[in-house]
Amino acid sequence: MGRLFRLFGRRSNWALPYAVFLVIFVVLPLLLIVLYAFQDAEGNFTLENFVHFFNQPEVIRTFVYSVGIAFVTTAICLLLGYPAAYIMSRMRSNSAVIVVMLFILPMWINMLIRTMATVTLFDFLKMPLGQGALVFGMVYNYLPFMIYPIYNVLQKMDHNLIEAAEDLGAKPRQVFARVVLPLSMPGVMSGVMMVFLPTISTFALAEMLTLNKIRLFGTVIQENINNTMWNYGAALSFIMLIIIGITSIFTYRSKDGNLNDTGLI
Repeated sequence: MGRLFRLFGRRSNWALPYAVFLVIFVVLPLLLIVLYAFQDAEGNFTLENFVHFFNQPEVIRTFVYSVGIAFVTTAICLLLGYPAAYIMSRMRSNSAVIVVMLFILPMWINMLIRTMATVTLFDFLKMPLGQGALVFGMVYNYLPFMIYPIYNVLQKMDHNLIEAAEDLGAKPRQVFARVVLPLSMPGVMSGVMMVFLPTISTFALAEMLTLNKIRLFGTVIQENINNTMWNYGAALSFIMLIIIGITSIFTYRSKDGNLNDTGLI
């Protein structure tokens, strides 16, 4: 008991379970993906998996199409989410909490169940399942991930800056463009990242909302893994990880740049 007390007596040691969790369920799977990506079926080092990817025009077209769908979904979520977050940030606290809960409540239901409900809705309205249903389903599922980060930043914004700009003669459009929008960009970047990255790699939504008529890059990875083509599937996953990493780097750089542009840091 004394050793246990000394172990957890320090606050820093409380992070040990989280560190163990990260090593087992995050770091180790990523290392296995990298390891399998650069191996053949016999375990020898090779780059053939990546060569095979660039020699398959259909897979490359699927990858480009997936990126395009992710961009469209993210853009629509941003166009819908930013005004909603801005309006909620201007509401009274009690009313804002109610509206936020209305956006979050659907997230308590499993995504696959929500997607099945979307399929039923399209069937009830006698609308065909396809690309439109896919984009609609993605926007419906990921819109809260865009709204909440933006709302969180706007809510914590120092309103004295807005009042100062108005006292200096700035018009409402100028206040929004020169004060509100730059200060909200960290939330926008977080929302873009939380929407773009999952949509570019999803496969279940595409299968259900298009009846397997449209294949996304995540579908290609899933098919190779299910067909025991571990090495090629790992190579495709590694390519996806590179894209996610590059997106993350540019996102965080954009956050810093926008904060610097406002002259606040």
